[in-house]
Amino acid sequence: MRDLIFSLFVLGLVPACFKKPFVGLAMFSWLAYMRPQDLTWGFARYQRWSYLIALVTFIGFLRRRPDRWFMANWRSYLMIVFMIIVGISLAVCERPESAQFNKYLEFCKIIVIALFTTAVVRTREQLRMLLWIIGLSLGFYGVKSGIWGFMTFFSVPIIRGPGGMMLDNNDLSLALSMALPVLLHLGLTEQKKMVRRAFLVAVPLTAITVMLTHSRGGFLSLGTALAVMIWHSRNRVAVFSAAAFLGVLAIILAPQEYKDRIASIGDYKTEGSAQGRLHSWRVGYHMALGNPFLGVGMNKYRQHFVEYDPNPTPDLLAGQNIIVAHNSYIQIWAESGSLALGIYFILLGSSFVTLWGIRKRARERYYTSWILNYTTMFQASMMAFMVGGTFLNRAHFDLVYHFVALIMVFGKLAYDEMEDSQRYPLRAGSRGQLVRVELRKFGRTSRGFGRGFRTANVRSGNGLETN
Repeated sequence: MRDLIFSLFVLGLVPACFKKPFVGLAMFSWLAYMRPQDLTWGFARYQRWSYLIALVTFIGFLRRRPDRWFMANWRSYLMIVFMIIVGISLAVCERPESAQFNKYLEFCKIIVIALFTTAVVRTREQLRMLLWIIGLSLGFYGVKSGIWGFMTFFSVPIIRGPGGMMLDNNDLSLALSMALPVLLHLGLTEQKKMVRRAFLVAVPLTAITVMLTHSRGGFLSLGTALAVMIWHSRNRVAVFSAAAFLGVLAIILAPQEYKDRIASIGDYKTEGSAQGRLHSWRVGYHMALGNPFLGVGMNKYRQHFVEYDPNPTPDLLAGQNIIVAHNSYIQIWAESGSLALGIYFILLGSSFVTLWGIRKRARERYYTSWILNYTTMFQASMMAFMVGGTFLNRAHFDLVYHFVALIMVFGKLAYDEMEDSQRYPLRAGSRGQLVRVELRKFGRTSRGFGRGFRTANVRSGNGLETN
C-alpha cells in the first residue's frame, strides 16, 4: 500500500513538473535529499523516480523556450569546465571500467541540477521554498532518528543512512550538519509560533542524530556550524552561554562509548583509525604527485592504492583492507589532477567571498534582515562541509554543489534588492550610544534607556539632505 500511495503521488505531480520547471526542481530535490522511495518496501523502492522527474522537467523547460540555460556567472562556466576535466581524466585513465563511468554520470547529473537551479530559481520566494524542501527533507531524518535516540537512551548508534549519497553514517552526519543552519534560520524567521517552535525542536534532535552516527568528522562539522552561527548571532554572550549549557548536558547524557570515540580525536598519533586516515592521505599525496595533470581517474583511488603505498602490508597486497582517501580535497587531487583541485577550491572559496561581500554591503543598510540571516546560514553550512570534507571522502557530494548554485542565486537576489537606495539607504554612523528613549509597553508609553542608532541621511527630491 505504501508503494502504491507513493507511486501515485509522484506520477500525479508529473504534469505539474512538465508545466512548471520549478516544481520539477523542487520534486527532484525532495527525491534526492529525503529519498522517500527508500521508505517503501516493494516495487517503488527500485524505480528511478528522480530520472523520470528530471526528464519530464527538462522537456517542459525546453518547451517554454527559456531565455537562459543557467545563470551567466563565471562560476557556472567553471562548473562546466570542472565537469569536463573530470570526464577527461576518466577517459584517459588506465583500465577504465563501467562502474567509473556510472559514477561520472551521477556527477554530471549533480552539476546539471546545480546549473538548472540557477536558471529556474529567480525570486526570493522560490529560493526560500527550495531551502525549505532541502532543510525539511534532511531534517526528517534528524527528527526521526533523534526521537529514536531518546527512546533507546542513546545506546544504539546509527551505522548507515537512508541511501544514495547518504548511505554511509559519516555522509549522513555531514548532510545533517549542513542542514542544521538551514533549519535554524528558516525556523527563526517564521511568523507562526507553532512552525517556529517545530523548527526549534528539530534543531536539537538533528544535532542528536549527528552524535548518534558516532562520526568524528560529523562531530567536527556540527561544532563548526554551531560556532559560525554563534559568532554571527546578535547576542553572542547569551547564545554562547546557552550553547555551552546544552553542550555540557549533551556530554553528561552521551554514552561512554561515544565520549571515548570523540576523545580519540586528540590521540591521532596512536589511535588506529586516525593513523589509517593519515596513511591514506600520504598515499593520495604520492598518487597526485605521480599524476599531477589529470590524476588516476575518477573513482580509481582504490585500484591504485597499493601502487603508491610506500609500505604495503600483506593484506593490501592480497587486495584486502584497501582504504579510501578520507579527504575530499586529496580525493579530487589524486583522481582528477591539480587543475581540477584548483577549480574545486575556487568554487568553494568564491562562495565565501560572495557571502562576505553581501554581508559587508548589507550591514551598511540593515541592523538585521533576511539577507544577513541567509549569509550566516550559508556560511555555517559551507564551513560544516569544508571541515567535514577534510576527514570524509565526499568530493562529489551533491549538496555542496547545490549550495554553490544557491549562493549564486542568493547573491543576485540580495544585490538587486540592496541596489534600491531609496528603500534601503545607507546607515550613517555606528551603533550609536546609550540614550534615553520612549518605550511602548502594552499601549502605554514610558521612558527608559536604549541604544540609539543614527538615522541615515537620505537626499530628497530637491537635492537637500533630510534626517
